[in-house]
Amino acid sequence: MLASKSLKLGTQAIRGLSRGLLFSYLFSVLRMLIIVFIVSRFSKPVAQATITRRKQYVQGGELFSTTATSSADVENEEKKKISVTFVDKDGEETQIKVPIGMSMLEAAHENDIELEGACEGSLACSTCHVIVMDVEQYNKLEDPTDEENDMLDLAFGLTETSRLGCQVIAKPELDGLRLALPAATRNFAVDGFKPKPH
Repeated sequence: MLASKSLKLGTQAIRGLSRGLLFSYLFSVLRMLIIVFIVSRFSKPVAQATITRRKQYVQGGELFSTTATSSADVENEEKKKISVTFVDKDGEETQIKVPIGMSMLEAAHENDIELEGACEGSLACSTCHVIVMDVEQYNKLEDPTDEENDMLDLAFGLTETSRLGCQVIAKPELDGLRLALPAATRNFAVDGFKPKPH
């Protein structure tokens, strides 16, 4: 009984609409159905392993959120980083953890290591020149491109294992990488200027 009254009210409401409004309403409904179909058809399901439990609480009028993690999650995070040692011109060593996929230039900037990078990794200078200290590690790197070799030709103190820090990308097989920083750089823009990362 209630359903039939609702149906009658719905049909009366539709009859009361002008044709323009009716078409506009039907077009909106059709557009919504198409969007729902596309999203449901082409979206990828979220893997269960990526879902974490969150606990939210209020402290002092502000909303905070914590994520439940297990020791396996922490170990997994550590596996996604490699150990890299930078050796400066005075022989002082700085060991850092670098996330897989990050360039050595970015890693150096994040850890306040004096690796210049005047062009900010756009392969337009040689100021992020580093020397791979172990030939075996050097051989694990991808071959330098012609553009990188052109920039390396301008580098101060070029060696057989020289690379640009912006082109050395962290990957698991490079764990334990040791990079020496040359005694000087050639920055044609401003000699002695050390830019701060953005």
